[in-house]
Amino acid sequence: MSVTAASGFRAAGVAAGLKSTGALDVALIVNDGPLSAAAGVFTVNRAKANPVLWSEQALQTGSARAVILNSGGANCFTGAFGFQTTHQTAERVAEHLQIGAIDVQVCSTGLIGTGDETFRQGVLAGVDAAAAALVASDAAGLRAAQAIMTTDSVAKQAVATGTGFRVGGMAKGAGMLAPGLATMLVVITTDAVAESEVLDRALRAATRVTFDRLDSDGCMSTNDTVLLLASGASGASADEAELTAAVTAVCDDLAEQLQLDAEGASHDITIEVRSAATEDDAVTVARSVARSNLFKAAIFGNDPNWGRVLAAIGTTDAVFDPYAVDVTFNGVRLCHAGTPDRPRDEVDLTPRATHIGIDLFAGDATASIRTNDLTHDYVHENSAYAS
Repeated sequence: MSVTAASGFRAAGVAAGLKSTGALDVALIVNDGPLSAAAGVFTVNRAKANPVLWSEQALQTGSARAVILNSGGANCFTGAFGFQTTHQTAERVAEHLQIGAIDVQVCSTGLIGTGDETFRQGVLAGVDAAAAALVASDAAGLRAAQAIMTTDSVAKQAVATGTGFRVGGMAKGAGMLAPGLATMLVVITTDAVAESEVLDRALRAATRVTFDRLDSDGCMSTNDTVLLLASGASGASADEAELTAAVTAVCDDLAEQLQLDAEGASHDITIEVRSAATEDDAVTVARSVARSNLFKAAIFGNDPNWGRVLAAIGTTDAVFDPYAVDVTFNGVRLCHAGTPDRPRDEVDLTPRATHIGIDLFAGDATASIRTNDLTHDYVHENSAYAS
């Protein structure tokens, strides 16, 4: 179950011809209320796509009744024409639902720098078809999740339950996964009774420890958007801590699914930093390893090269003594106090799941970053993306 798991929401996924394959490419999520509270986080890339520029402004009201999403075109660096397309898309959704265009969030994903009248008319036709297909069902939620896929191999959905309320979500993303925030297109729904300020705090707390710690390839997209909508249809006034926990659970589930579907990956790597002086230090150290192409290439080759870990963390400004650090690969401590420990051949890196442990002995803070290895398939997929 996905975005329709929470009561008060309908969804649709249709094929509008934006993809040459004829696959589903336009999704619509509608909040039937009674509430329309909403919050969002967006890419901090200075190069923002037109839908992000629109949605950031529209969401300042703290309200959203619908989210329209298309795959097959990012609508980024398409000039005034592109922003007009976004505006017209929101207006077309608003006409069907008899709401204001400002209550419509717009999301796009696909190739940057492409967009013409054919694309615009395809998106608008997709809006018409999706509005006619809206249903509050698991099947409709799945179709919506499938419609936002680009290089994804599977649709990504998640659900969590609280006291009298539910939280559902869908996501797309398989490449350009790096914190911005966010890291992809995500729509999260809840039928809890909550104000937009509460949703904003819950979403930011959740994304900080989930999507913001997924660093697949260090590349930040222009279209990244994570939205949280509340219908209030359950009638349950959610405790903020419990709502935050449920939203975090959905975000964490989706983040893991995104990691597992990373383009061309053969290893799903968790880099856990322990005994750091601060949580920020732990994140900085873990991210330095996640962004080391030398480390990622070694993992692809099943080589437990712990020297590349130490070389990466030595570039940070985190507080620690590099000659007091321990490093483990899948539970085998290969480095103790900056010197060799167990033999490398004791480490088995053939399983897909890979855990790297780094003990800094500088404090009691901990944090983990999710990443993946660098493979031939990743290079091939991204060299042929526009063809």
